[in-house]
Amino acid sequence: MKKYRYFGGFLTSQEKWLNKMAQKGYRLVKVGKLLYEFESCTPGQYQYAVEFVADKSKKDSQGYKEFLEGCGYKVFYKNINLNYSIGKVRFRPWAEGSGKIATNATTFNKELLIVEKVNDGKPFELHTTINDKIGYMKKWRNIWLTYFVMFALMAILFAFKTPLASIILGSIGVLALIPVIAYQIQVGKLKKETETEE
Repeated sequence: MKKYRYFGGFLTSQEKWLNKMAQKGYRLVKVGKLLYEFESCTPGQYQYAVEFVADKSKKDSQGYKEFLEGCGYKVFYKNINLNYSIGKVRFRPWAEGSGKIATNATTFNKELLIVEKVNDGKPFELHTTINDKIGYMKKWRNIWLTYFVMFALMAILFAFKTPLASIILGSIGVLALIPVIAYQIQVGKLKKETETEE
């Protein structure tokens, strides 16, 4: 079976860092907005995976967390940004249903799940089926596609008033297109893999 890496950037690096800490003998026990608290453990005793859940509604996010805990995993919510003010509201156009609006009472500052399991010597993957991996990659592709469209539209709006701002916004939009293409390539490879297995 082929392995595919998600271009999660921050998620991938955070996951690697947590697994390195576990290899050194540190187990995650508490997560704050900025700080992580660890306790000593046997080196390599635990494994970590990080999951993006900002596209889910509060109910779906909580349900997924409870499902993972029911599977025997320890799960922590983690913020993706440093947001210290009260009364924040965020619009997430790529999300589903009520997940499009995030507030302090719903999923704001709960964009990630850090999932811990006891190391059994097997790779720790939350997405094990090809269709599940395709769905997760499409979610990331759509997030980056939203940013691309947003910056492209702003570049067009500023084109006649402030050409320099238009160039900068357009450049950011082009940069957002790179992960869109990368995710789409991976989705295509996974789809071909499902076709060859049938």
